[in-house]
Amino acid sequence: MLPVVVRQLGLQAYETTWCAMRAFTDARTSETPSEIWVLEHPPVFTQGQAGKAEHILDPGDIPVVQSDRGGQVTYHGPGQLIVYLLLDLKALNMGIRSLVTAMENVVIQLLADYGIEAAARPEAPGVYVDEKKIAALGLRVRRGYTYHGLALNLDLDLAPYTCINPCGYAGQEVTRLRDLGVDLDIQQAGAALVELLCHDLNLQPRWTEND
Repeated sequence: MLPVVVRQLGLQAYETTWCAMRAFTDARTSETPSEIWVLEHPPVFTQGQAGKAEHILDPGDIPVVQSDRGGQVTYHGPGQLIVYLLLDLKALNMGIRSLVTAMENVVIQLLADYGIEAAARPEAPGVYVDEKKIAALGLRVRRGYTYHGLALNLDLDLAPYTCINPCGYAGQEVTRLRDLGVDLDIQQAGAALVELLCHDLNLQPRWTEND
């Protein structure tokens, strides 16, 4: 099993974390252990690398950040679990499409553990419950290393999603675990999701607090 450092970072500004991910990726070598970061963000809209401005309808006071991940616009806020994957694809012996599928599958498995039937959609990466999106995915690969990751809605305010076309789809409804009868906080959901992901990717996690 490959070692992976898992960091619990709490509430972190998006741009600060994005810069940290890029710096880690640029500095790492084949000897650098991969990392998984578990956190949440203050309210922010993030636009993917090829994102189209027309999908941002009315951001109001919420900042919009042009990111370098894949995908279109999405929303992050407190009560949403963020899991960033700073992984070495070569060491994992897998491609980006296989990693995206693994990410979707572990979210589906986590929801199944709580009696919720969810599914992925090949034309629109992410995880859906009754056609409502509950988890968004977006990755970037640089030098064979990934960063960015996934966002799972636990108990966040869903109102800001009405100010955008979520992930580029007009009228795309979203949902959250609380509305499905499941009450998990960031630590509980993060621990469960990371455990499933590490098992699926044959990783040995070493948890550490923010340092």
